[in-house]
Amino acid sequence: MTFSLVARSDDGRLHGVVVASKFLAAGALVPAAEAEVGALATQAHVNLAYRPQGLALLRTGVAAADVVAGLVAADPERDHRQLGVVAATGTGATWTGPACHPWAGGQAGDGWAAQGNILAGPHVIDAVRDGWLGGSALAFPDRLVAALRAGDQAGGDRRGRQSAALLVVERGGGYGGTGDVLVDLRVDDHPDPVAELGRLLAVHTLLFSRPDPATLLDLTGAVATEVAALLTALGHPADPAAPENALFSWAGLENLEERLVPGRIDPVVLDHLRKAAPHVPAPRPASEALPAS
Repeated sequence: MTFSLVARSDDGRLHGVVVASKFLAAGALVPAAEAEVGALATQAHVNLAYRPQGLALLRTGVAAADVVAGLVAADPERDHRQLGVVAATGTGATWTGPACHPWAGGQAGDGWAAQGNILAGPHVIDAVRDGWLGGSALAFPDRLVAALRAGDQAGGDRRGRQSAALLVVERGGGYGGTGDVLVDLRVDDHPDPVAELGRLLAVHTLLFSRPDPATLLDLTGAVATEVAALLTALGHPADPAAPENALFSWAGLENLEERLVPGRIDPVVLDHLRKAAPHVPAPRPASEALPAS
């Protein structure tokens, strides 16, 4: 009753699972992942024990195909199970029990495995595969969601839509660098859950992604003057020569603290600040200053 993709980033640093289903809160049951270890999806007649057992095997260096073989061999209900696994290296692996409701099946390749049951047809998994393989230019979480969206647009779960979820792990990639869960988003009950998952990921990216160092602006000169004026207009009085303290206070209230860099400002934060106080004009560059009367 579900289709999913488990995958590893090209550099091996990130692992993730993305899933959609005509089932309430599929994200509470299907995905599991551990940074630099691997990821798995258990579905159809879900076996929750696959999650800790599979990660334990992956942690010891067992290949994805051997993890799948070991889990299903020990499970008397394996004919009703579906499973996808990707390890720290190598090809992904997938299992579809012969008793899963049709259409059911999966595909796997280097660093990924896609699977689904009660689907509109095998073309759904083809679409997930093509979406994944064709999305290498995207950020890893966006690539996972793009692949899921491709499967959804190809017909997805033939019974309809209800839930979707995304789990991505990276060593030290969690909030404030204090954990490994980079993204953990769930849409538990929604008429268009894949689209809603994409919206949530965009919000997550705005709030929690770390800035690109190449785009940072020095918090000096005209930039500092503008930032101080915007902050003051928003009720955070700022010294035009040193607006950093006020900026950090405001950004914390806006949940943008992950984008803060001492002495500099992320253009994403500056744009958010401008939209929050649009009535404050940006200062004119000195070359455009009006002549004295």
